[in-house]
Amino acid sequence: MRYQVVTIFPEIIESGTRLGLVGKAITAGVVELECMSPRRFTTDKHQSVDDTPYGGGSGMVMSAPPLAAAMELLDEQSQARALPLAHRVLLTPQGVRFDQASARRLAALPALMLICGRYEGIDARVHALVHEELSLGDFVLNGGEVAALAVIEATARLLPGVLGNSGSLSEESHSAGLLEYPQYTRPREFRGQEVPAILLSGNHAAIERWRRAQSLQRTRTERPDLFAKLQLSKADQALLAAAEQEALVAAADAERAERKS
Repeated sequence: MRYQVVTIFPEIIESGTRLGLVGKAITAGVVELECMSPRRFTTDKHQSVDDTPYGGGSGMVMSAPPLAAAMELLDEQSQARALPLAHRVLLTPQGVRFDQASARRLAALPALMLICGRYEGIDARVHALVHEELSLGDFVLNGGEVAALAVIEATARLLPGVLGNSGSLSEESHSAGLLEYPQYTRPREFRGQEVPAILLSGNHAAIERWRRAQSLQRTRTERPDLFAKLQLSKADQALLAAAEQEALVAAADAERAERKS
């Protein structure tokens, strides 16, 4: 995967990808990263990439020419190397919500160009130069760099050779539309809380059923919007029913114990 990032702050991208799995992937040559600053294509001594908005209003707007020139030079460099042109993604609050399905789709591409906005916004004519627009959520950041790092992190970890244990990809949150089940490690007891006995049983089939039930319950409680999209199998329905019955029994036992005390 080749990542090309158009940003006036390449230091943010470079420092954010230097460490961890992405940094190792870059060092190993599994991932390629290049940043291009629009300031390279300005003509004034201040290297201004923004200007006041037509029609008035607060703040400054990023100009179209420097952004377009940066994108086009990256394309020219790819062509010179006989490489596929990158899929252009503009990171903006107006974009479609980025999710795990988006990450899987983008990770399958040979090259990804992430365009980072700044200031009050971007000249609307830039929108015609990109293939799609993505947003991390319904909030505003100072610029698109943090969003670009999130996209790089989410997609790069799906690439072969990046994640040490590729099997964990199928078990983590959102991989199948579910939140991940609770995880535990040593010590067995921490501040009065014990590791669930089922995880110590050695019965792998029972553990898998427990984990599946926990994922279903956690998703239904914490992310009902995700749960509503699921098509539950008969086995899933049975797991939920059994888990609910166990919870009722445990609550009744706790209430009886409290009364006795």
